[in-house]
Amino acid sequence: MSQEIEIEFKNLLTELEYEQLTKDLPFQTEDRFTQTNYYFETDEFDLREEGSALRIRKKEDTWTATLKEPHTDGLLETHDILTEEQAHEWMNDEIAGAPNIEQRLANIGIMYSELRFKGALVTERMETEYEDTLIVLDRSHYNNETDYELELEAKEKQHGEQVFQQLLQDFHIIERETPNKIKRFFQSFS
Repeated sequence: MSQEIEIEFKNLLTELEYEQLTKDLPFQTEDRFTQTNYYFETDEFDLREEGSALRIRKKEDTWTATLKEPHTDGLLETHDILTEEQAHEWMNDEIAGAPNIEQRLANIGIMYSELRFKGALVTERMETEYEDTLIVLDRSHYNNETDYELELEAKEKQHGEQVFQQLLQDFHIIERETPNKIKRFFQSFS
């Protein structure tokens, strides 16, 4: 089964903070790429109740379905690669072809037939290696909104926390409560 533990730290940014970080950190702006997340949920928001989220991400020509579940060290991510045709079927509420995710969903009592496509979020992303972590800057567009986010992915939680806090301090960025993208996407409807 394709799974991994994701250890990441996030902070929403102002547009000015975002622009400053693009200049002051070792990003190559010509390496900016776009990815689209397509979100799925039950009508009763059962995934949210479990602290989980389900998306398909289109990055270049690859379509990856990912179920995120709470884990003591971060998030447990379960992945299945889909064909473009399968991804479009999912967006038409004909969900099939992701056996790893189907098994994990069954473990929490959610059936494929209950899932519905809820919409998409488009992210312009830049990434760079930094002090044995990966720093990510995102500008995301969804439901007539744009937001900016700093993410730091680490192999080890304590080291990641140290590097992240130092970044915020060095660039005089206020630590902000930062719901994940899927939460921000769903909050934009209210």
